[in-house]
Amino acid sequence: MDVSPREAEVLELIGDHLSNAEIGARLFISVRTVESHVSSLLRKLEVPDRRALAGRAARPIAADGTTGTTGTTHPAPVLPAPLTSFVGRASERAELTRMIETGRQVTALGPGGVGKTRLALTVAADAAETYADGVWFVDLVPVTGPGMVAAAVAGALGLGEEPGRDLTESVIAALADQHALLVLDNCEQVRDGVALFLERLLAACPRLAVLATSRARLMVPFERIYQVPPLSLGGDGESDAVALFTERAAAVGWPLDPSLRAQVAAICDRLDGMALAIELAAARCPTLGLDGLTAALSHPLRMLTGGSRAEDRHRSVRAALDWSHTLLEPSDRALLRQVSLFVAPFTAAAAAEVAGVDGGIVADGLARLAEQSLLVVTPVPGGTGYRALETIRQYGTEQLAEAGELAETRSRHLRWCLARAADLAAVGPDWRARFDAVADDLRAALKWAADLPEHRAEAHRLARSLADLTFTRHLVGESQARFEQAAALAKDPADAASMLRNAAAVAGCRMRGDDMYRLHREAADAARRAGDTAGAAVGLATVATTAFRFSSKFVRVPPREEAVGLITEARGLAGESPSAQAAVALAEAGMALLDAFETAQSGGGGRGDALPETIRRAERAVELARRTNDPLAESAALDTFAAVRSWAGDTFGAAETIRRRAGLLAAAPVTPAGTHELIDALAEAAEAALGIGDLPDARRWARQLADHPLLAEVGHRATSLLLVADALAGNVDQVLTGGVRFLDTWRRSGSRDTPVLGAAAAGVMMVHGLRHDDEAQREWQEVLNQPETLSEHAHGYGAVFDAILLLHHGQAARALERMAPDPEEVWRWITWTWLHWYVALRAEATVLAGSPNAAERLADARTVVSGNPVATAIVERAEALLDKDRKRVLATADAFETAGCRYQSARSLILTGGEHAARGAVLLSDLGLAPIAVPAG
Repeated sequence: MDVSPREAEVLELIGDHLSNAEIGARLFISVRTVESHVSSLLRKLEVPDRRALAGRAARPIAADGTTGTTGTTHPAPVLPAPLTSFVGRASERAELTRMIETGRQVTALGPGGVGKTRLALTVAADAAETYADGVWFVDLVPVTGPGMVAAAVAGALGLGEEPGRDLTESVIAALADQHALLVLDNCEQVRDGVALFLERLLAACPRLAVLATSRARLMVPFERIYQVPPLSLGGDGESDAVALFTERAAAVGWPLDPSLRAQVAAICDRLDGMALAIELAAARCPTLGLDGLTAALSHPLRMLTGGSRAEDRHRSVRAALDWSHTLLEPSDRALLRQVSLFVAPFTAAAAAEVAGVDGGIVADGLARLAEQSLLVVTPVPGGTGYRALETIRQYGTEQLAEAGELAETRSRHLRWCLARAADLAAVGPDWRARFDAVADDLRAALKWAADLPEHRAEAHRLARSLADLTFTRHLVGESQARFEQAAALAKDPADAASMLRNAAAVAGCRMRGDDMYRLHREAADAARRAGDTAGAAVGLATVATTAFRFSSKFVRVPPREEAVGLITEARGLAGESPSAQAAVALAEAGMALLDAFETAQSGGGGRGDALPETIRRAERAVELARRTNDPLAESAALDTFAAVRSWAGDTFGAAETIRRRAGLLAAAPVTPAGTHELIDALAEAAEAALGIGDLPDARRWARQLADHPLLAEVGHRATSLLLVADALAGNVDQVLTGGVRFLDTWRRSGSRDTPVLGAAAAGVMMVHGLRHDDEAQREWQEVLNQPETLSEHAHGYGAVFDAILLLHHGQAARALERMAPDPEEVWRWITWTWLHWYVALRAEATVLAGSPNAAERLADARTVVSGNPVATAIVERAEALLDKDRKRVLATADAFETAGCRYQSARSLILTGGEHAARGAVLLSDLGLAPIAVPAG
């Protein structure tokens, strides 16, 4: 079957380990479309899961784009590919299939080695056609803690982490309306975490079914239990157990003579029909034969007396492992137990480091262990990998302990993990693949080392490295947790303070204001314990500053009195430290601005008498921050100064300050704190450029924001300002393309953040109105019709976009009515980005509606918008229309074109009339817009 060019593009990006949202952003398609392509690729390339697709991406597709496979259009099950065939269990398959068809959540329960995973995989594959939205498999063996369950499921689904939302919420949003089957394997590893996750998931996803495998019940409300029995043990030699033994023996070159079936049945009976034990025994047939197997099994199994039958089955697997292990050469026994520490697939080179032996010897030993079914061969980036089944891995770890080698081998594994983490410090083209290949082992080593005092220093190093690495991988929730873990492991309180400040910055990237506040307070406490009073002062002042700078990120904004107390305490600790003095000055300036704003909002009049003092405080904060030579401190001060200048009505001054801030951060190192500041600065820079009519700059800053990898999963937030800029410029194609990503991720996010994103939605809706696309207009009205309503929509962006649309349709009187409030009446809402647009369009509506005070309003508008190229051109055009000066109207077309506003340029040509109108109509048509209604006269 052909792989389409688009699918080939998707495959290449999967090979780069991008999430579905990241792929969608790169290719300008919806996440749902990416999911469809992934499902198609799984089917066409006959691979089981996303990891296999990533490996397949490295192999070229035939020149004609074909794969030579066939299939249906139904989503392919995302399941691991069994290396051997499934044998028997017809009744078990039927029963378990019936249970998942009628139940919300079924747990296949049984001891290790009974065959739970293979049965669940076979049933899931059988049932795939039943689930329109596919089947997804998640192995929980590598999961090191309850909080990581959602991350494992998200990874299988191709979901990245969304700022402002935990991964459980992201998984729920992705599966909320899906008719799908989720297979969770080895749940006993993190049973409590699975139970909490499933309670939330199943309550919110009514069409989702879950098939879990576990050694213990999960104890969740929807759970139904299926006790997985051993393989059947018929006395006639025709049982499932005998069939499995026969097939596996033939696979290793020992075809079974039918006359020996009774002897095979006796062996299977000794092994209690346990699938893993039978496979291990069959793998020994070429060297031991049936007589040798019978003798090898007799001694250990004679000890299995007493106890329940279930306990016997546990023991029979253990016994089979014991004799299989005993029959190995001593060097292979040692190798098996040493590599049992690897959680993820590992290479021969990695095994040699952890085992502490020569690489050539290890490679031969791994091959022999694979021949004995004690290891599974699996592809890994760059070559051949190996892994042990979880039951064998646990057995090997026990053997390490019994041999007295556990601590030493774990220490080598820890050193190997530290070395791999150091290797990953340099980010290269294949960085994601290399990180993903070792991440589970890094986590497992850290979990072990963190509990041992003698390894505390190494655990601190690994936690710190993993925090940095997961931040680079955009696993920001884990990054914050790892920085907090590193702080807890640090011996030096100064190190702890540094880690806590990093954790606070990551929390800011996650839109978690409450966490930022808490962590900065903890950092201040740690600095105080370290004897760093200046650092404590900076921390306390930063806590207060966080409360007003990032108040929208809080669930509970701390009361003003609390912030005042923190500033007072910080001032007392600051001493002569430049950094501390700068931080305190910034907090004081921010508090002054907040007080002024709250006074105005509560009906206290205009900008207030305190404005000059607020400006002075902000200027002092900027100067003190500049002296620290810390770009992040200066960025924070510039942010507050820009807000003060905006509040004062100094639009151009605010824009200049914000440009300075964004330029300062462009050269700053990529750190959590730097990233948090940069994302905030890019948004403000784009808004400021829009406010002064610098559309090219607005698009430049907004494009950087839209392309920022940390915002890939929240495309509606990432693209919002770019959509506004393109809508005002008349870049229709870009609006339509960006709107797909916006609407897709906005809906997948649960249709949240409407107040923040209203301008983008209004802008896109306006463009569809200019196109006369009523259906699309109604779709975007859905975004604006959320319960949240803001005066900014009524008097700011909403009025601006509505006025542009009404003027396009020749409805000047309605446009004037829409913008009836004088700017001074609604200055709180339109001072920042929308003042110049509001004033200019209001003036044009006044002229076109024939208002008698048009000349007066034009004069006032010209003063307000002076310096803004687009708004000035709108006012100039309106004045020329009032004077009936066609030459001046025409001149504004060039002014708009120079300013990057093609829509208004076309409008000027059409309003000029004559032959210019025809040229304007062509330009408007090229933009994809409907004709303009030209006013009479």
